[in-house]
Amino acid sequence: MFTGIVEEIGRVKATPAGSLVITAGDVLQGTGGGASMAVNGVCLTVTDFDQKSFAVDVMPETLKRTNLGTLKAGDRVNLERPLTLGGRLGGHLVQGHIDDTGRVTSVRRGGEATLVRFDAPPRLMPYIVEKGFIAVDGVSLTVVSKNSSSFQVSLVDFTAKNTTLGGRRVGDLVNLEVDIIAKYVEQLSRTSRPEITFDFLEEHGFLVG
Repeated sequence: MFTGIVEEIGRVKATPAGSLVITAGDVLQGTGGGASMAVNGVCLTVTDFDQKSFAVDVMPETLKRTNLGTLKAGDRVNLERPLTLGGRLGGHLVQGHIDDTGRVTSVRRGGEATLVRFDAPPRLMPYIVEKGFIAVDGVSLTVVSKNSSSFQVSLVDFTAKNTTLGGRRVGDLVNLEVDIIAKYVEQLSRTSRPEITFDFLEEHGFLVG
């Protein structure tokens, strides 16, 4: 489990078949073989590491469903270690399981922030609500507006400077993970419940025959 608060921007060192080698610094502290690491919001397992970099395996399905398959040497990536028990939850609960990808459709300055709009697949739009959470490339963000096919977020300067989102341009592919709470709410709403009828009310003592 992650928080969507990016700890560091790493840089892709190499892209061997089925894996990524990423240079990093702070996130290597306490990291060992078998540890989890969120790379652009994707939960991956560290398979090798040294003092300046780490390697992760990436399954073919992950390469197809995320933007990790587009990475090349020199690209920057958002990095976050898993949430520790008792640690502060500065963003929101992020699983590191990408739901789908979207694309940047506009970037514009709005006062002291940068407004970025992303398109999203139709199946994800019901889970995206104004003032709700969403993780974009592993960054916990608040949705400021939405329509039937896209949503907009506001990046404060700190977020723009300390994540890869500050360098995103129109057309760029991003990883999307919707709020897990929205998924559970939908699942619960699908639970079958008995239809409320006069017979049902009478049977349960709400009406006296």
